[in-house]
Amino acid sequence: MTGQAGDAAARHDSGPGVLRSRAEAEAYVASVCFKHGPPKLVGVELEWMLYRPETPDAPLDLDTLRAALGPHAPLSLDPSSPALPLPGGCDVTVEPGGQIEIAGPPVPDLGTLLRDVTRDADRLHSLLAAYGLRPHARASDPVRPARRLLDLPRYRAMERAFDRVGPHGRSGMCSTSSVQVCLDAGTAESAADRWDALHALGPVLVAAFANSPVMHGRVTGWKSSRLASWLSLDPARTAPPPVSADPARAWAERVVSTPLLCARGEGSWEVPPMVTFADWIDGVAGARFDGALSRPPTSADLDYHVSTMFPPVRPHGHLEVRYVDGQDGRDWALPTAVLLALTSDAAVRDRAREACEPVRDHWVAASRDALADPALARAAATVFPLACEVLGSSADAGRGTGLAWGPSELVARLEEVTEQRVLRGRCPADAPSPLETGTDAAGAPDTPFPAGLYVPAPRGTGPEPVPPDAMSTTGRPHVQEGAL
Repeated sequence: MTGQAGDAAARHDSGPGVLRSRAEAEAYVASVCFKHGPPKLVGVELEWMLYRPETPDAPLDLDTLRAALGPHAPLSLDPSSPALPLPGGCDVTVEPGGQIEIAGPPVPDLGTLLRDVTRDADRLHSLLAAYGLRPHARASDPVRPARRLLDLPRYRAMERAFDRVGPHGRSGMCSTSSVQVCLDAGTAESAADRWDALHALGPVLVAAFANSPVMHGRVTGWKSSRLASWLSLDPARTAPPPVSADPARAWAERVVSTPLLCARGEGSWEVPPMVTFADWIDGVAGARFDGALSRPPTSADLDYHVSTMFPPVRPHGHLEVRYVDGQDGRDWALPTAVLLALTSDAAVRDRAREACEPVRDHWVAASRDALADPALARAAATVFPLACEVLGSSADAGRGTGLAWGPSELVARLEEVTEQRVLRGRCPADAPSPLETGTDAAGAPDTPFPAGLYVPAPRGTGPEPVPPDAMSTTGRPHVQEGAL
């Protein structure tokens, strides 16, 4: 580090929030990512891929999207936009491939969430329909190849980093959508238990709501091609964590040990491969890095690094559940309701976790086979009726009872889906979709999904590195069938 870069780093070092050691960085992550308090609020983030019905294989036109959103267009799409929220308070954002997302403010119960977000989603889709744009019913683009549309430094750096791993980074970034449910972490006494329960429930909910069997014009053989893409694209930042009695500490250690995806700065945000956040701290002191890494990292840089972690559940003060595929229409409320019902009460949470414990590591089977997997089907046959019971009792009371309260029509829909789909071993991916008829494989990735995505670590340790003899013929890590 010499000349102007060294002078800039020296000036930066005098500012607030500079991190000078790994221990300091880990302490910061643990303190900000798990905010303790009684569970009181719930939020949701919904994503949709857009297309024109008359030309479903045509790339999305950003000028059309910008015009459709008008004053609600985010700054990433229109730097001059006022970026107004929708009437119910939801902010609008756009993902790298043009996926549209809304995120509402946290609210105290499921009924309020359903009312506000439904109103804003309907308003958004009305604005889009006026310009000929329609949301896909699936959670992966069944026709078009992955194509990044937003040309921003973050996304350029992400694409470059993911390309070093394999082809699935572009698919995950540009061709998938999800339902993300945001829950409070809980009290200091209950946070670890809630974190553990959300992960135990994960494979079962992935299987029950899998909705992405076709991607880029081909049937992938995976019911949730979306989650398979994300778990394949960079397991260091996307793999599920092992069980831990101290999830805040384990998460902090993982964050600081994970390679940087990018670093904010002037010009390119790209960073050398395999440089972790801890390396950045140590490297600045030893004058090892140039460019964006030539200055000492700050707590703001660490916050940004956390935003480039994509595990099934990401702590952000609250817990952001990211493992559920996007759902058709208003069915986004179903996984939201199930998660609330099964985690809001300690006794119910224990019953649900006991049912899911045998399959808590079955992320690969859930993504590939969904409820065709007998063990996952057995667990779902226990927890879905339990969720219906909890929500039904609350709705029958005729008054709000906290997070698990929901309107009777939502309870009726969940009971219908439980009876007609879940208990029959089916998921949304098993229903045909018109856009998936007659498509060819022209846009398919050259490399299929790996047979498995990471080696499960022994309980109480971090994700294991994949040994050389567990590499697929394409050079990407996998595990043998049935190992998860």
